[in-house]
Amino acid sequence: MANGRFAPSPTGVLHIGNLRTALVAWLFARSAGGRFLIRMEDLDPVTSSRDKAAKQLTDLTAIGLDWDGDVVFQSERFDLYEHALGRLTEHGLTYQCFCTRREIAEAVSAPHGSNSVGRYPGTCRHLSPDEVATRIRSGMRYALRLRSANTSISFVDRIAGSQEGLPDDIVLKRNDGMPAYNLAVVVDDEIQGVEEVVRADDLLSPTPSQMALGNLLGYRRQSYAHISLAIGPTGQRLAKRDGAVTLDDLRAMGRSSSDVLGILASSLGVASDRELVTPELLLARFDPEKLPRGPWVVPPNIRGSGS
Repeated sequence: MANGRFAPSPTGVLHIGNLRTALVAWLFARSAGGRFLIRMEDLDPVTSSRDKAAKQLTDLTAIGLDWDGDVVFQSERFDLYEHALGRLTEHGLTYQCFCTRREIAEAVSAPHGSNSVGRYPGTCRHLSPDEVATRIRSGMRYALRLRSANTSISFVDRIAGSQEGLPDDIVLKRNDGMPAYNLAVVVDDEIQGVEEVVRADDLLSPTPSQMALGNLLGYRRQSYAHISLAIGPTGQRLAKRDGAVTLDDLRAMGRSSSDVLGILASSLGVASDRELVTPELLLARFDPEKLPRGPWVVPPNIRGSGS
């Protein structure tokens, strides 16, 4: 048994790439006899809303996906993140970072060492207590970062294969006082009992840092499966500019929810083109080893039954 989850950010309508990832996560969990959980990653109060979350849940239900238990909202779990952050700070595993995004971007883009691959350059890692106190007194805002060990993390992703990476000094608490994504996702997966993390492969790169954080907190180690992204005709990440990419868009152009499920299943190699399927039928056919490894280029004839 391996419990899984789908954890969207309720900042807008799910597009078919999001729905495809949700379907894969559902198939992984259900095929393993595990629970399938939904978590709304609504840490940003400006862009997230309960109405958007409700719409996302409606669209998941429309393509036949179900889940276990109540939907969890990260905005209601700040005490859990603060508790974990306190444990790390107590053991000297956090530090204040006063860098602005611009300063970090300039340091990362500079041609020197590991900074060129996007890692935090460690600007504030070695500040003395007096230097930290001086900056705080001057009114500078700061984030809290993880003081990660310089030890590589290896794991085998069930889709992407063997992976190895050096954990970064990820942000745990933003400079506006909000818990950061990398902390919240690790804490939530542990507390919710998620045993296999299935998500899009744009989240593959921060996985070693999240695993390192979980190790420091004494959490269980999960398995991972990162599914390839759905992309637009130009090879860029799928976006509204690519046309009809949401369930409502496709319905307006003649596609039913069942049609969309079939399209998603076909893109995963578990249904033939234009075949009408059910989640239960897909579950009987599902083989993680046969999932596509490359990105799915959304075909132009997805828009409308007559195209």
